Amino acid sequence: MNNVLSSQTLYKRLMDNLATAVLIWDETLRLCYINLAAENLLAISGRQFDQAFVGDILLNAEQDIADIRQAVSENHSFTKRKTQLHLLHGKSLQVDYTITPLNDFDEAAVLMEVQSINYAERISRDENLISTHETTRELIRGLAHEIKNPLGGIRGAAQLLAAELPDNTDLTDYTNVIIEEADRLHKLVDRLVGSRRPMEFKAMNIHEVLERVRNLVEAEVRDRDIAIERDYDPSIPELQGDAEQLIQAVLNIVRNAVQALESPHVRHRSGLINLRTRIMRNVTIGTVYHRLVIRIDITDNGPGVPPELIDNIFFPMISGRAEGTGLGLSIAHSIINQHKGIIECKSEPGCTRFAIYLPVLPKQSFPNDIGRGQFGK
Repeated sequence: MNNVLSSQTLYKRLMDNLATAVLIWDETLRLCYINLAAENLLAISGRQFDQAFVGDILLNAEQDIADIRQAVSENHSFTKRKTQLHLLHGKSLQVDYTITPLNDFDEAAVLMEVQSINYAERISRDENLISTHETTRELIRGLAHEIKNPLGGIRGAAQLLAAELPDNTDLTDYTNVIIEEADRLHKLVDRLVGSRRPMEFKAMNIHEVLERVRNLVEAEVRDRDIAIERDYDPSIPELQGDAEQLIQAVLNIVRNAVQALESPHVRHRSGLINLRTRIMRNVTIGTVYHRLVIRIDITDNGPGVPPELIDNIFFPMISGRAEGTGLGLSIAHSIINQHKGIIECKSEPGCTRFAIYLPVLPKQSFPNDIGRGQFGK
């Protein structure tokens, strides 16, 4: 008996660690098992929907239900490609799913494996974004080096020229302009390259980061009609991270939301920013599979990101504001990337959501010399 129980526990653990969503239905098509990947994909709880009919989980799925019943009665498997599943809460997924009848089990009758096409596309998009950003980072490092050398020469020459000029001459104003503008360009290049301070990874609570950001921004918008709401999951574990760098990354995104809410295109008086945390299981970032990932959603009710910018907003010098430098989101993306995470953005008028995914990893996953700031050397 103990061997049977241990085998059942082993099989359940194996199923729960699969990245593929798996559901098992009985002969009346009521749910008798769902793994963690399927819970995340369908946004349901296995305990809440235990013994629920398939039609109560997959809405408007009469044809799918008929196909599953036919597969069971005729004892044959089939796969549906690029089909739409309508879920609770108004969500829809484009998926591939495979139905396999189970004849050797007393209670189970149908095995359903679901793979989200949207999820696969996101993995590909993550890979492309990470790869492109790494190329951009190398380009900027080289460009920064080439800019700083002549800037130093220009500033030095201006200082020598100023020293040769007689006192109380108007020409000193021109040399001061050269020196000040050279210093301004030097600071701009430093912002492009980012901080040179090495990352210091320690066990930390992500909510302390979010609260620090909330306090800073609330002080900045005290005289404006902008509210910041919180929706935290208290069960989220600690992660290995550099708290100061993560504060900078989240602060850049939240300040970006504040600036959007002050846009002349905002059609309402009250601005709202929402900070939300959740734990996710069995998530792939790029090509790396992670058992636990912390998701941080930063949502605002501003005018949204212009469609022509949405695919490029994480690149340096890309900004939707005339006075913007386009560095805030680029720096945020690089910091999150150095934590082996990723940022996504979905936007439409009235709702812009930045989603940050940070894997919960052991300390040894982050060597002390993993990186030096944004574009560390």
